[in-house]
Amino acid sequence: MSSDHQDDLPLSTETITAQALGHIAPPFREIVPPIHVATTYVRNEDGVLTGGRLYARDASPAYDQPEALLRELEGGVDALLFPSGMAAATAVIQCLRAGDKLVVPQVMYWALRGWVRRFAEERQVELVEYENGSLDSLRAALTGTPARLLWIETPANPTWEVTDIIAATCLAHETGTLVAVDSTVATPVHTRPLELGADIVMHSATKYLNGHSDVVAGALITREQSSLWQQIRLNRGTGGAILGAFEAWLLLRGLRTLFLRVRASSASAAQIAHFLAAHPAVEAVHYPGLATDPHHAVAARQMHDGFGGMLSVRIKGGAAAARRVAGRLKLFKEATSLGSVESLVEHRAPVEGPETRCPPDLLRLSVGIEQPRDLIDDLTRALDDSCA
Repeated sequence: MSSDHQDDLPLSTETITAQALGHIAPPFREIVPPIHVATTYVRNEDGVLTGGRLYARDASPAYDQPEALLRELEGGVDALLFPSGMAAATAVIQCLRAGDKLVVPQVMYWALRGWVRRFAEERQVELVEYENGSLDSLRAALTGTPARLLWIETPANPTWEVTDIIAATCLAHETGTLVAVDSTVATPVHTRPLELGADIVMHSATKYLNGHSDVVAGALITREQSSLWQQIRLNRGTGGAILGAFEAWLLLRGLRTLFLRVRASSASAAQIAHFLAAHPAVEAVHYPGLATDPHHAVAARQMHDGFGGMLSVRIKGGAAAARRVAGRLKLFKEATSLGSVESLVEHRAPVEGPETRCPPDLLRLSVGIEQPRDLIDDLTRALDDSCA
């Protein structure tokens, strides 16, 4: 029997062909997968569901191919789509019960950080925070009562500290603690946390996985079919935390160019980081690809094929100067979110509010796929104007 699938394809090629299921579907054999919008499925005369589908809430064919591709990309045994990154992240943490211990980083996606604090207080979950990138701080956080779950975000938004996943998971597993890694910024292009020992990897698929600012989605991928994973799967189905069929199709479309987009963004971000580090209006640059970055050594071991398309720059003159620079940029659009084909800038502290840990002079840059020279010219004009 012939097959359109070739074994041992590089992941970069597998994403472009979008053939994680191993075939192009009959009868039409479309080069682009169809959109499956049906919500229910017809039984045979004997009552048997020959298609294996009962109801689309958690069993739509729309999820099959993107979930299979994500499973391949991360090297996991199973993957689940969710209607947002927050839905994916909270699906893991909501499995904790009163009395469980949860260990999280001090710097993490601000909306999730706020939700975690409220959840822990309301559900009587012991919450312990550790300093991003510090194994000593993490070791201290894991002492005492064994933790049920360790959450890692690396690189951490918006200051881009890098946590050593191998070392962190070794510490956690010594006490039976499960490890979930938010790898939204690294993507499987740069880091595959499951291969480094993590139990679950999470993505806000809204960002790099989709890459076109037109889908809100989330994803979880697991290293093994654990009891926790089965609980997450059950909760997704019964709780209805599902992605729409069209959004799943758009996500698969975006995944097909993942390696091209991420590699281009990462290469441009490295050029921009070196430019900014030498500019007189810049106080500091946070980017793990810089040799001077305190997290560069860990990033160099853990991240491959680049260091990501995200960086932050602190502007001399404080919050007012940062505000001026953000307002004078033209090619960089001032908007929330990250990881898409267009470059974005955000004065992050005012967005996060009074509880932010973000410095007031920090601008977060999401580097897209425009020509890096054009982006550097845009930054040059804005920074030079701020110095004038």
